[in-house]
Amino acid sequence: MIRLLEPMWLLALIAVAALAAVYVWAQFARQRIAVRFANASLLAKLVPKIPGWRRHLPAGLLVIALAVLVGGMARPAVDVDEPQERATIILAIDVSLSMMSEDVSPTRIEAAKEAAAGFVSDLPEQYNVGLVSFAGFASVNVPPTKDHASVASAILGLNLAEATATGEAVFASLQAVQQVPADESGTLPPARILLMSDGYRTAGRTVEEATEAASAANIPVSTVAFGTDEGVIELDQELVSVPVDRDALAALADGSGGNFYEAATAEELRSVYEDMESSLAHQTIARDVSQWFIGTAMILLFAAAGLSLAWTSRLT
Repeated sequence: MIRLLEPMWLLALIAVAALAAVYVWAQFARQRIAVRFANASLLAKLVPKIPGWRRHLPAGLLVIALAVLVGGMARPAVDVDEPQERATIILAIDVSLSMMSEDVSPTRIEAAKEAAAGFVSDLPEQYNVGLVSFAGFASVNVPPTKDHASVASAILGLNLAEATATGEAVFASLQAVQQVPADESGTLPPARILLMSDGYRTAGRTVEEATEAASAANIPVSTVAFGTDEGVIELDQELVSVPVDRDALAALADGSGGNFYEAATAEELRSVYEDMESSLAHQTIARDVSQWFIGTAMILLFAAAGLSLAWTSRLT
């Protein structure tokens, strides 16, 4: 599908339409003047007989060429998938106490650790990977690095704590992205945050604030709602229900341009990470195809000039 990167150039089509209208008006005006002041029988003998459609074809091609040229100036582009050679992935993992629920075998946290560590180990070695954990506050456990083994080791060593600061996890991840050095051209590699949580935010900045910040930074946040609504944990000898806040996580993903996933088992979580890995392998870029339009316009212009010379011995 073709989209325009600079659609304001299409306003120039008004000038092209005006030129076509002036040409049509001039043809009618010429006919009226010729009939009024010329001897029709003499005019027919002196002026070569050129079929009307052929006489107007060069002008028609010229107008079409100008319209196509305007389209080229609007910078048409098509979306194409290309292999992503460089990327920064920040893995944000919920380590709140609700993660000790056993509704996912053996526990939510152990299943999450295993799946996340395997995901990091399978990423291309040229990717920068960072780790953020969050409970009552968010911490950058490992800044973005190509040492994936150290990230996997840090994931397996995560410990649980009270509360859930989902918004703070996004802000910490955005700060971690800024630690990646730019390449030779001075640009940062594309970044994405992958956030896994199992509960409702209870501390820190809101998910809505985090969504706005990620969207402003143009860094998508893909989220995973992990666990079931039947999950419970024991606190102070009482069973406490720990359902999953799917709505907030879905809104975070949708508002930042990421993807939302659900996983209720360890197998489903591993499948989610596999899908994430596949989507990270390619990036969609807008490829400028304005040269196609400019080339077509040039062909039309040459055709108009050639036909005009062949039929009237003039360029106009």
